[in-house]
Amino acid sequence: MATQLPTTDIRIGADLIRRRKGGTPIVCLTAYTYPIARLLDPHVDLLLVGDSVAMVLHGHETTLGASLEMMIAHGQAVMRGSAKACVVVDMPAGTYEDSASQAVASARRIVGETGCQAVKLEGGVDMAAQIAAIVAAGIPVMGHIGLQPQSVEKDGGYKIKGRTDENVAALIADALAVEKAGAFSLVIEGTIETVAADITGRIAIPTIGIGASSECDGQILVIDDMVGLTVDRVPKFVKQYADLRSVIAHAAERYASEVRDREFPGRAHVFSKTNGGDEA
Repeated sequence: MATQLPTTDIRIGADLIRRRKGGTPIVCLTAYTYPIARLLDPHVDLLLVGDSVAMVLHGHETTLGASLEMMIAHGQAVMRGSAKACVVVDMPAGTYEDSASQAVASARRIVGETGCQAVKLEGGVDMAAQIAAIVAAGIPVMGHIGLQPQSVEKDGGYKIKGRTDENVAALIADALAVEKAGAFSLVIEGTIETVAADITGRIAIPTIGIGASSECDGQILVIDDMVGLTVDRVPKFVKQYADLRSVIAHAAERYASEVRDREFPGRAHVFSKTNGGDEA
């Protein structure tokens, strides 16, 4: 039976997300900073500290620019700003693929240094052993199949998955392998809608769609894409709910004009011996 969200301020854990299968869709967004986490936390079920931070905040061309130290630093910031949401931190490329022992060591470091509720890694059949080992170590794992940004160079770009019978079979095998390995949920990215819906119906753990299907058990978007802050190409599957690029650009334009015209700072923004206490 599907479990609905509690009305208390208790932190949502991986087990509660797992039990949301088939219920009210799970609301997920990425977050990388303390202020954004504070703003999003009351409205979402899950915050993902995605390795997309390498592109969104650090200017790398792909997520391969993310390091373990980078993910931990942003994970710490998000945890400071979050009180309710289940916080999941991405395991960056190169920190889990080589062996189960490497994966466990990296996952332990992420959880130990951030206090997050779970980690996420990309891969299906090929990463089942790593998922199982991390879960056995007591750390919840979110899987990720379909379009896998860490494999973009190997795949020759951001290619949609599920267009051929062979690829569909591989996706189903990946989903089943991730579930069997003990993951509590599964991200399906950049996958033909009917295929993502079929996978959602085949497995007992929640699926989180991004460029997938409304039939998934939840949805996630990159926060900067969703609020219109992305400066480069925005994926087709993104719906922009705000245009903060224009808001920020306009504010910067007004500020620059007022500084050049000596309108800012005005009397309300400077200090004198008689206009208040010692607080800035």
